[in-house]
Amino acid sequence: MADVFKAISDETRRAILDELIERDEQTLFELCSRLAMRHAVTSSRQAVSQHLDVLEAAGLVRREKRGRYTFHTIDTRPLAQIAERWPITEAPQ
Repeated sequence: MADVFKAISDETRRAILDELIERDEQTLFELCSRLAMRHAVTSSRQAVSQHLDVLEAAGLVRREKRGRYTFHTIDTRPLAQIAERWPITEAPQ
């Protein structure tokens, strides 16, 4: 779970996850374009690729090569495991 917390601790990586939740199966080019337009993230393709590596290592993103293109897909199961381990309860009043 430490990998998951490390992955979601970065604002750019959270923006990548947001984009994949909104529209799954995106290429690196598509993600970079959407990050620049919607989140004012102007990181290089190499920097975004490194963020994707961290997300993939945490199990939050999967890559699938199809022909010339690699598509990135979100996997929310690691986030669900966090919610199962530490369920949110109402604070006592």
